[in-house]
Amino acid sequence: MCGINGIITKTKTNKDKISSVLNTMNNLIIHRGPDEDGVFAEELMDYSVGMAMRRLSIIDLSSGQQPIFTEDKQIVIVFNGEIYNYRVLKAKLEAEGVTFNTSSDTEVILKAYEKYGVASFQWLDGMYGFSIYDKKINKLFIARDFFGEKPLYYMHTEKAFIWASELKSIIKTIDFNPNISKTGLNLYFRLTYIPAPHTIYEGIRKLEANHYIEYDLVSHQTSIHKINTEPKPETVNISFEDAKAKTKEMVYNSVNSRSIADVGLGTFLSGGVDSSIISLCLSQTTDKKIDTFSIGFKKASYDETDKSRVVADMINSNHHEFIIDEDDLKNNIHNILVNFDEPFSDSAALPTHLLSEKTREHVTVALTGDGGDEVFGGYNKYYIGKMNKRYTGLVPKGIHKTILKLSQKLLVDKDDARGRKFQINKLLNAINYNGNFYWDIISLANTSKQLAEIMHPEFYETDIFKEYKNIIGKQHIETLTDFRLVDKICSLEGGMLAKVDRTSMMTSLECRAPFLNKDIWEFTNTLPEHYLMKGWNKKHILKEAFKDQFPDEFLEKSKSGFGSPTGDWLRQSLRQELESYIEPNMLKDQGIFNVEVITKLVRDHLDSKKDSTFRVWSYYCFQKWYKYNFLKQN
Repeated sequence: MCGINGIITKTKTNKDKISSVLNTMNNLIIHRGPDEDGVFAEELMDYSVGMAMRRLSIIDLSSGQQPIFTEDKQIVIVFNGEIYNYRVLKAKLEAEGVTFNTSSDTEVILKAYEKYGVASFQWLDGMYGFSIYDKKINKLFIARDFFGEKPLYYMHTEKAFIWASELKSIIKTIDFNPNISKTGLNLYFRLTYIPAPHTIYEGIRKLEANHYIEYDLVSHQTSIHKINTEPKPETVNISFEDAKAKTKEMVYNSVNSRSIADVGLGTFLSGGVDSSIISLCLSQTTDKKIDTFSIGFKKASYDETDKSRVVADMINSNHHEFIIDEDDLKNNIHNILVNFDEPFSDSAALPTHLLSEKTREHVTVALTGDGGDEVFGGYNKYYIGKMNKRYTGLVPKGIHKTILKLSQKLLVDKDDARGRKFQINKLLNAINYNGNFYWDIISLANTSKQLAEIMHPEFYETDIFKEYKNIIGKQHIETLTDFRLVDKICSLEGGMLAKVDRTSMMTSLECRAPFLNKDIWEFTNTLPEHYLMKGWNKKHILKEAFKDQFPDEFLEKSKSGFGSPTGDWLRQSLRQELESYIEPNMLKDQGIFNVEVITKLVRDHLDSKKDSTFRVWSYYCFQKWYKYNFLKQN
């Protein structure tokens, strides 16, 4: 696991200067690869090119140093990530006469490209961001993995083309201050994160998952291509029993492939369905006791460590349990949020980082249950999709408006309990009569109406999801398959995976997600939807495949999720800082928000008149980014 950086200047530039820039970019992401670094720079007649990386040694500790070159020195690669099927690909290439000098997966990517070109990218099973400079054809290729587990940012200016694993490496390299992107801003205040291809900055983009950039070093033109055409899979005629057996086999195989490491490896174990199954599978693929890691809260309503203990005892793991309190938050929150480089307000980032930090004291790699909900249909919001169709068919729109008004009065939460009132309110507010209900469901911070109220008109954008509707090819999202695809493109890439990557790599821990396997994703997309969600039973086929290995009803137990009591923290330890972010003169100078509306929203939350945890937390995280990232660079 590493971080990569690169730069192409459009005029001849001294290679020592290029190397100096790359070293600066590398030093900003040393947490991604503390073991070693590598730099390549070349000065040509009309341009200069350089690539660099920081390495966290996981596989081939002795000979996997980068950059890696082909024998003729005409092709060079820097790589961040893991290729889980590299041994299979290597054997195939060796059978075709290709020779290797290392045991690394990086060289397998390079040699596959040398023989087959960009067509080889589709064969890679893994998480990655890499760049390949091919001197023979004067082109550079930058690729990102199928799900977007590894980040890749890029910027094209008049003087240069720059790319990096983290935004900070680009921001500190350019000689001007980019403006805030209105699209990125609106996406953030709807979703709590910013999905590719957007960022919070104008002119800086994220490479979309399962895509690669082709950069022509002669014309300095770029083009972006999909790695895999992903034809829409047809539903296959397979019995539930056969599908269940195949599901079990594929999950075991994926865990096995993602367990290859020359360093210590364990699992995150929350006690939920996904992490419990991954931990079970890993424990059965090794003769040694595995290490499992859990985190809990002193606040009882957020603590679920009892569930993880049941699994740890069942699989006889070396279980490590860490309990955190508000003091742990106060000591870590600033560094965690600022490290994202752009606004990000999934509160689960806080415990994820603390768990990663504690886990890193014992192992270098951790398997997680991430992606199980998207791949197998496990979110509560998928219920809401079914409910919306039934509700709008029975309840006229006018009556719903009346119900909604009453609910605002009768179902007011005054603290961050997230109980029955919260859930009913969330459901009622998600109901939508115009076919856009799922976009409101995934808008965890603000609905379109709420955002229009808090945002200054100059910054507010309508139909913010139009681009993603075009990518999906449907204006109205209606089926479970649609919901899962939206989540893959938006919520998974921009939210879940960004959270895990930044918080774990901040501690130099590599996280791997066996459920995020292209073959498993494509297989579940061929199944009848009722195999995934039977009635109101989520992840039906996954639970059925493994239920005989767990205590009765264990996989049916509800789980709250990996959140944090941020609503309480905002009223207590973070109160003074939050109040500084609604200072009238500051808000007027900033010019982004409707001062009266945003001030009332925050004040009502602080005074416990109405709990607005998600909305206020997203506002707090934005202002922290604005103060400590945006203003400091300006």
